[in-house]
Amino acid sequence: MKVWTVANQKGGVGKTTTVITLAGLLAEQGHRVLLVDTDPHASLTSYLDYNSDELTVGLFDLFVASKLDAELVHNATIETNVPNIHLLPATMSLATLDRTLGHRDGMGLILRNICELVTDDYDYVLTDCPPVLGVMMVNALASSDKILVPVQTEFLALKGLDRMVKTFEIMQRSCDNLFDYAVIPTMFDRRTKASLVSLQTLKTNYADRVWNAVVPIDTQFRNASLKHMPPSMFSRNSRGVVAYAQLLKDLIAESKPGK
Repeated sequence: MKVWTVANQKGGVGKTTTVITLAGLLAEQGHRVLLVDTDPHASLTSYLDYNSDELTVGLFDLFVASKLDAELVHNATIETNVPNIHLLPATMSLATLDRTLGHRDGMGLILRNICELVTDDYDYVLTDCPPVLGVMMVNALASSDKILVPVQTEFLALKGLDRMVKTFEIMQRSCDNLFDYAVIPTMFDRRTKASLVSLQTLKTNYADRVWNAVVPIDTQFRNASLKHMPPSMFSRNSRGVVAYAQLLKDLIAESKPGK
């Protein structure tokens, strides 16, 4: 089972879009996918047409459980309307974890333990992170085989990437986990100087970490979200989906033994 986390300490850069698009493409290939929504704002949960205020159980319950087991994880997991995709949903209660449990020993490894309990049930786990460094992001990063960092190709988003990389460096001092991350340029518009300059800056500053293509601006992402459908199932041949399909192909090729 592969665990991929999508994270950036800036909002609006395409994190949820990246998660749901890759998940849809994987599901179409027959892979069993678990989505984990660690953001108290529950964007991924809402995308899949669930009202987080009405859910009776979710990821929060696993974090406050006195003892974790596979049955508890399964009970908190939703079988979505999309074949092969299950969801561990978010609720606003997640926002209280930093205050109530943030200093408890072992709090940074709960999500890793959750993944280990369901390792035989899924081929991929994709985690959507909040844009804030806290218990949830620490958990998501610590559980990952690969971290994808979507970065909108504009100046302010580059600052968010700088903060994200500093977070990796800080966390690596306190654990033996070397974070394998890739920068994914998103919302690219070749008609604008801002996108062109930002992309070049990314390549200059993070040469070996930047994916060798881009995800272009695509209105079909917004249209797909209105229908609560993975973009690949809503508009298979849209330019944004084609870009993510290439990204997925590259990630799978990279993760093969010997790579």
